Amino acid sequence: MFESGAYVAESLERAGADLDEEQVQPNGVDLTLGEAFVQTEPGHIERGGKSVGDRARVEPDAEDRYALEPGAYVVRYGEPVRIPEGHVGFVYPRSSLLRNSCMLNTAVWDAGYEGVGEGLLQVGHDLSVERGARIAQLVLARADHSGTYDGSYQGERL
Repeated sequence: MFESGAYVAESLERAGADLDEEQVQPNGVDLTLGEAFVQTEPGHIERGGKSVGDRARVEPDAEDRYALEPGAYVVRYGEPVRIPEGHVGFVYPRSSLLRNSCMLNTAVWDAGYEGVGEGLLQVGHDLSVERGARIAQLVLARADHSGTYDGSYQGERL
């Protein structure tokens, strides 16, 4: 069962997020664009480990807007997240991205994860997006689990 947007908002506020009322939706909380990057070097995923390739920050213009051409971008959300025990987090794109030929890909956020997460924004057509604009929605579902997240991304950018 998915939690209410108010419950998700409480979880994010406990993690230090400063949310606007408009971010709280009936079934989740909108996450905003904090920063955008392009990957410049290869990463590696192996049976015994992983490494993330180097990235270059995409600089916004004077109006704090990113002019994104078609391609792949790593986006960092503007809010810290804490996934409570007994839950799993899913991040979905806002429909305004889809309606503008863009897709946001994300991974499961396990119970106990804390950090400022990232997603992969695939831009199919030129897009201007302002820093702080709502691009994704975090929802929390109740879930049984054994243990909580204790991986290498724990506490990232907090």
